[in-house]
Amino acid sequence: MIRILLADDQHLVREALAALLGLEPDIEVVGQVGRGDEVAGAVARLHPDVVLLDIEMPGRDGLTAAAELTGVRVIILTTFGRPGYLRRAMDAGVAGYVVKDARAGELADAVRRVHAGERVFDRKLSAASLSAGTNPLTSRERDVLRAANEGGTVADIARRLYLSDGTVRNYLSSAIGKLGARNRAEAARAAESKGWL
Repeated sequence: MIRILLADDQHLVREALAALLGLEPDIEVVGQVGRGDEVAGAVARLHPDVVLLDIEMPGRDGLTAAAELTGVRVIILTTFGRPGYLRRAMDAGVAGYVVKDARAGELADAVRRVHAGERVFDRKLSAASLSAGTNPLTSRERDVLRAANEGGTVADIARRLYLSDGTVRNYLSSAIGKLGARNRAEAARAAESKGWL
C-alpha cells in the first residue's frame, strides 16, 4: 500500500480527495491536515510514503512546508498553475506538481509514479514555466513587493521589514525595473501572476 498524507486547508476538498484516493486498491490515506505548519509533525507521526500538499494554506505555505520535509516524496496539488510556483516547487525538491483540474485517475497515476521514484509535472505548466524564465527578483525584493502589495507607505514597509526608507525605495525601484512595470502595484501584480511572490 502507498501511504498518503493530505494537506489542504479546504475541508471539503480534503475529504473528496481522501474518498477518491481511497477507492484505489493500492493507496491508503493515513492522515489529513489543514495547515502548512502541521505537515512536518504529521509526517513524523504517520510516516507516509507520499504527501499531497496544497500551496496556499494558513500557518505555512505548501512550498515552504515541502522544502522542510525529508525522507518522503511530495506532490504539490493546487489550483494555482503559475509558472513561478512550479519553479519554486522544483527548487523545494518536490517530486510532482499536479493541478486540481486533473482527473482522479491522473492523480492516482501521479501518486504511483512518484512513489516509484519518478518525477511528475503538469506538461502545460512545465512549458509555461520554461517560457516565463527564472524569477529575476532577489528574496529581499520579493519581501518588499509582498509588503507593498499589502498596502502602506514606504515608511510603513520599512518599519514592517526592519529596513530604512531609502533601502525600501531602492528595492522597489529595482523590482519595478526588472519587471518592466510603471509602479509598485503593477510590479507586485506582475510578479504575483507569474508565481514569483
